[in-house]
Amino acid sequence: MNVGFIGLGAMGEPMARHLHRHGLLTVVGNRTRSKAERLARELNARAAGAAADFADCDLVVLCVSADADVLENVAVLAPVLRTGAVVIDHSTVSVDTARAAAEQLAAHGIGFLDAPVSGGVEGARNGKLSVMVGGRQTDLDQADTALQSYAARITLMGDSGAGQATKAVNQVLVAGINEAVCEGLALGERLGLDPVRLLPTLAAGAAGNWFLDKRGATMLRDEFVPGFKCAHLLKDLHIVQGMARAAGTSTAVIDQALADYAALTQAGHGDADTSALILRKRMP
Repeated sequence: MNVGFIGLGAMGEPMARHLHRHGLLTVVGNRTRSKAERLARELNARAAGAAADFADCDLVVLCVSADADVLENVAVLAPVLRTGAVVIDHSTVSVDTARAAAEQLAAHGIGFLDAPVSGGVEGARNGKLSVMVGGRQTDLDQADTALQSYAARITLMGDSGAGQATKAVNQVLVAGINEAVCEGLALGERLGLDPVRLLPTLAAGAAGNWFLDKRGATMLRDEFVPGFKCAHLLKDLHIVQGMARAAGTSTAVIDQALADYAALTQAGHGDADTSALILRKRMP
């Protein structure tokens, strides 16, 4: 299997490296081409300069930032990929974008899986991501070997768009947990509690969660190296808010997180880890 990978950011690069370790990676692409060229030299792969460089790929993986990026890549890949190829999109975008991409590729006989991931940079580096997939089982079967190289769990959630719908639910939970953990730890600081004792005590009980475990100690030291950037969660939450309003469900958690992460981004913390939220929670 020849696999191409587009989008070599904090999540994408380690995922591409896992594909390389499994002997699958053929070509890499990135908006900043120098980054693709550097990785290609290191991994003895090709650096893409144009969509045609992916023409021999059985599978192309996208891990980009926004809906427009996904649609732009799909538009240029559709005419050059062979019939029967599959495109996997690990970006977080809207359900409508996922369905539009699937339809455009289907017109060329190319499969599409909307397959957002959860697990953070740690999950990408350790090959332990949870992959939530929308699309056809036959396309997932074809992509399974590649996905297994960096996934702890792969779940087909339904037809095209179901992966992004699942990620929307995931992001509501993430946002709510972030709000609670940062507000609670800010209170703990103000009450003078020793974090060395506080964090393992909380983690051992009902309050234990991934965010507290992975970010609790660093946020209390004011270390906000991403991780997952505030600006990226803000983008996701705008998508989720629209979906929740259309579905007619409560948006209270989403609205609060949107306000907080918008304020952080406006204050210059857009590239900081989402745990920088504690800066807001320390304020009266």
